[in-house]
Amino acid sequence: MILVTGATGNVGRPLIDLLVNEGAGVRAVSRDPGAAGLPAGVEVVAGDPSRPDTITAHLSGVTSVFLNPRAVGTAAGELVDLLKRHEVTRVVTVSAINCDDDPARQPSRYRGELNKEVEDAVVGSGLEWVSLRSSLYASNGIGQWAAQIRAGDVVFGPYAAATAAPIDERDIAAVGARALLGDGLLGRRVELTGPDRLTQREMVTTIGDAIGRSLRYQEIPPDGARNAIVGIGFPEGFADALLAMQAGSIERPAPVTGEVATILGRPALAYARWAADHAEAFQRSAA
Repeated sequence: MILVTGATGNVGRPLIDLLVNEGAGVRAVSRDPGAAGLPAGVEVVAGDPSRPDTITAHLSGVTSVFLNPRAVGTAAGELVDLLKRHEVTRVVTVSAINCDDDPARQPSRYRGELNKEVEDAVVGSGLEWVSLRSSLYASNGIGQWAAQIRAGDVVFGPYAAATAAPIDERDIAAVGARALLGDGLLGRRVELTGPDRLTQREMVTTIGDAIGRSLRYQEIPPDGARNAIVGIGFPEGFADALLAMQAGSIERPAPVTGEVATILGRPALAYARWAADHAEAFQRSAA
């Protein structure tokens, strides 16, 4: 039995499908089990991994756990201690390829993803472990640009030449399934990226190709971008960390590791494929 946290998220949801297809027993933790919408055969239970006491009753028979840092919050140490007191032998966690960087260049920390702390708790647990250090999620493009693209053909943002190797979350899920079901990745911090390094301008152009429109990325000053990010509700720390990360990626281009292809025996999914599969998020609604 595999317990999955973050079960309805961009990684957890495709991971569950893969595990079910492999015949694994899956127990999914959700704060709202009635709205989870998970496939038949998955046991959906109510719980909040950031409050480990709420999942104690669901650990019976569980041998492996998939941890999502956003779901765990600051409770990683407490949760790992709980797992060790039960029958759990393996923990696989999502982390970030930049989790060893200066926290001031890790915007995800300001959204509750304490990747380094969760990874450290898992690595030091004494259990079998794997950490999936992923690059920029491809789906971040929806939050960053979808509203502007639906409204027009120009995307305004900072640092057009900032680089990333965006990874399709389905690839993270596929590697996660390998980590949970096999032994080949045990004891590894696996750095997972997409197959190509792209600038922000190139990512926007790729989305345009997917939706049949000619999109243009118009660079604006960092101060203007910061004000816009804060203006739509993000913390100031998030805005500062995002801009610092993007600026740094120009001087030090984002890495491309090739680990997805090595582990899965097929190429990592291209950003163009992700954009085509998620074109609806960027399309203008019909009048």
